[in-house]
Amino acid sequence: MLWSIGTFAVYLAGMVAIGLWAYKRTVSQSDFVLGGRQLNSWVAALSANASDFSGWLLLGLPGAIYVSGLGEAWIAVGLACGFAGSWVLLAPRLRVYTERVTDARAGGDSDSLTLSSFLENRFNDPTRLLRGVSAILIIVFYFFYVASGLVAMAALFDQVFGLSPAPAIAIGVGIVVLYTVLGGFLAVSYTDVVQAAMMWLALLVVPVLAVTALGGFGGLAEGVSARSDGLLSAVGGVSLDADLGRWAPTETLGWVVILSGLAWGLGYFGQPHILSRYMGIRSVADIPKAAVISVTWAVSAMAMAVVIGFIGIAYFDTPLGNPEQVFPLLIESLSHPLVAGLLLAAILAAVMSTADSQLLVAASALTEDGYKAFVNRDADPRALLWISRVTVVVVALAAAAIALWGNQSVMDLVGYAWAGFGAGFGPILVLSVFWKRMTWAGALAGMVAGGVTAILWDVVDTAYLGTGLYAMVPAVALSLVAIFVFNGLAKVSTQMEEDFDRVEAELRATGTGPGAEEAAGV
Repeated sequence: MLWSIGTFAVYLAGMVAIGLWAYKRTVSQSDFVLGGRQLNSWVAALSANASDFSGWLLLGLPGAIYVSGLGEAWIAVGLACGFAGSWVLLAPRLRVYTERVTDARAGGDSDSLTLSSFLENRFNDPTRLLRGVSAILIIVFYFFYVASGLVAMAALFDQVFGLSPAPAIAIGVGIVVLYTVLGGFLAVSYTDVVQAAMMWLALLVVPVLAVTALGGFGGLAEGVSARSDGLLSAVGGVSLDADLGRWAPTETLGWVVILSGLAWGLGYFGQPHILSRYMGIRSVADIPKAAVISVTWAVSAMAMAVVIGFIGIAYFDTPLGNPEQVFPLLIESLSHPLVAGLLLAAILAAVMSTADSQLLVAASALTEDGYKAFVNRDADPRALLWISRVTVVVVALAAAAIALWGNQSVMDLVGYAWAGFGAGFGPILVLSVFWKRMTWAGALAGMVAGGVTAILWDVVDTAYLGTGLYAMVPAVALSLVAIFVFNGLAKVSTQMEEDFDRVEAELRATGTGPGAEEAAGV
């Protein structure tokens, strides 16, 4: 335990040191929320990865594979496709649009620091409902998303140090809040780089050690098959029965497994903590390199996480009581205490790298889209900076309460929030940067339909339908229907058309928009 304590202490001290470094460079609200839009390709890419792949990657995904086998790998396939698609389709346009779109109330160009402010400016929304409703959705879903990280953090501290949830969450929240409050977006982004490297290396080292211990991939495959042949089926069909202590057949339909898994990829188009990296990158020219780095990291990391889930099935003689602990248990079983401390610190890094980004976005929603937008539009920038810091603490405390008194797994909480953001924001954001004739009425209808469906689907499906389909599928479908049905209730203004044309012209000039080849003389 002493090795682990020392390793964790060094890691946490390093995160605070980065926060102190960023504190000196964070002098305005723009710096706190988006770091002055100065991220280079490597920092933007790895920060996007670390803020996305939280404890879900190191705990939730291996645990899901451990419980249900290869059928759960469709989640990784869907996520890989969605992540690549968001970098290609959304990142360039969102980077330009959020900086160039006109704020009709200010009478000129406005640097939209949040997705909510972008949507209001993009559609010249006279009702201001877009900004208000989107901010509410962001805050509500982030309470659950941050809570998922804190649940994973509590499980880790219990596994390593035997701490009960309350002190474990208190320690984790204290460190995350400290460096996030100090350095804002820059602190979060640069700590993410360190955390992304730690996560990837841990996912590489453990499979190498485990496969060697099992006698190679042949021994791994033999060990998995001995538990149940269905574990290697791409359409699922088995699940761990805790009461029986073995893997047993399920009645879940294959198409539901595949469609639900792939639907996770749609979530990337609506996650504010990931999209903020697209908004904060230095220039559109840096995006292609960042996309290659980011997607390569993501695909390789998820592949290794899937392998770890299967390793757990083959390695442990009896089924685990908590499948989401398969990765830390393998670490403790396979490595020296010093190495184990380093690898376990990677799990803490995964949790913290997402929690800090989500706290920052939620605090920005409260400050930029709540206080500044509706209470004091002319608020002093320095005052806004300190209000943002205070709201980070408030959101963290609320999420800690959900983590302590809730009763859900990491995977459940992440899936709930992921569907909410993906359906509430994904369709309207993609259409907002590609469809010139979209209006605020269509955007608001799509946001409400997608968000509400994501919230209610599991209840309705469990009580009346029994499909087992992931909420993302019906929520995105209903969001798109609502957008097209209600879009005609408002009109496209001349300013909106001019903004759209100006953004497209800039994208063509940089070689990333439609007609870029012609503009470059190709």
